[in-house]
Amino acid sequence: MIATSTEDFRRAARKRLPRFLFDYIDGGAGDERTLRGNVGDLAGLALRQRVLKDVSGVDLTTALFGQTLAAPIILGPVGLSGMYARRGEVQAARAAAERGLPFCLSTVSVCALDEVAAASPAPIWFQLYVIRDRGFMRDLIARAKAEGAGALVFTVDMPVPGARRRDAHSGLSGPLAAFRRYAQICGKPDWAWDVGVRGRPHLLGNVAPVLGEASGLEDFMGWLGANFDPSIQWRDLEWIREAWDGPLIIKGVLDPDDARDAVRLGADGLVVSNHGGRQLDGALSTARALPSIAQAVGGDLTVLADSGIRSGMDVVRMLALGAKGVLLGRAWVYALAAAGGPGVGRLLDMMTAEMRTTLALAGVRAAREVDGRVLDSR
Repeated sequence: MIATSTEDFRRAARKRLPRFLFDYIDGGAGDERTLRGNVGDLAGLALRQRVLKDVSGVDLTTALFGQTLAAPIILGPVGLSGMYARRGEVQAARAAAERGLPFCLSTVSVCALDEVAAASPAPIWFQLYVIRDRGFMRDLIARAKAEGAGALVFTVDMPVPGARRRDAHSGLSGPLAAFRRYAQICGKPDWAWDVGVRGRPHLLGNVAPVLGEASGLEDFMGWLGANFDPSIQWRDLEWIREAWDGPLIIKGVLDPDDARDAVRLGADGLVVSNHGGRQLDGALSTARALPSIAQAVGGDLTVLADSGIRSGMDVVRMLALGAKGVLLGRAWVYALAAAGGPGVGRLLDMMTAEMRTTLALAGVRAAREVDGRVLDSR
C-alpha cells in the first residue's frame, strides 16, 4: 500500500478490520465533539514560516526522563492493540525501538508485559490504571520494575468509562453483540486468518491472572467496569510514588490545579490528555488546555501531550504550545492494523520526516528549540 498520511492508514485499517474493532479505536465519547476538537483545534494552528536561516542540519533528538530519544515521540498506551495485528504490541514496540523511540504498553494489552519487554530491543514504558485491587496494582508495578520499564505512566482520567455510543452500534456491546461481532469477522477473512486464528491466544496478558478462565471480551469489559475506582484521590497515589522509584508520569490532566497536585505528589511528568476524546465529551481539546498547564508547572516537571496528533506538523504544534514530547495513540494503531509493524515504522518515519521539513521551513534547527514563536497568531 501507498501511505503518505495518517488518514491513508486510517482508510486502510477501516477496510481490513471488523467494524467493532475499527470503531473501538476510531470512536470517542458522546457526540464526539472533543474527538473532533482535538484534531481540528490542533491542525488549525498556523505555523510561522521563516527564511534565510541555517537549517542544514535539523536535530530532532530529545532528552526525556534521563533517556535520549531520536525524536520527541512516544507510542502511547492503547488497550487491545494486539487485536489489530498478530501480536500487535510486540510488532509496534520493535518498530519504535528500531527508531530510537519508546513504546508504552497498556495494562489491558493482549501481549503480556514480559513478552513485549523480551521482544523489544530497548526498555518499554508501562501504563497503569486506577483499579480497586491495590494488591494487583502492586504486582503490576513489581513486574514493570522486574522487566526494566523505563517509565510508569499512571492514567487518572478513567474513574468511570466514558459513554462510547459507537461501541453499542458496532457490536462491542449491546444486544446480540457476540453474534454481530462474529458476522463482522466472517466478512473480513484476511484479518480473521492472520489475527483471529494465527494470533491466538487472545488473552489479555497482564490481567489474565485475575481473570482466570474467564478471558473473553465480555469478561474483560465486566472486569473493567467492576474494577475502576471512582473514589480514588490524590493522597491515594502516594503509595505508588513510594513503590515506583523510576520516572512517574501522570496521564489525563486537563486543569492547571490538577497539574499542581501532580507536582505535589512528586511526579516526574504529566500528560495533558482527554483520553483522545473517549471520556468526557465536551472537555477542552488538548491543544486548548496545554498552554496554561505548561505555564503553571512546566518548570517543575516534564509536560507531555496527546490527543489529535496526526502528522509531524502536529507534533511541532504541540511543542510550540509547551509540550516537551507527545504520545501517539490512534495514529499508530491505524498503521498497525493496515500494515503491521512495518506500517508503524513507516508512520514514524513519515512523522519524523515531516517534523524535519516543518522545522526547516520555520527556521528552527532543533526540536528542543521550538517555542511559541513557531506559531503565527496573525
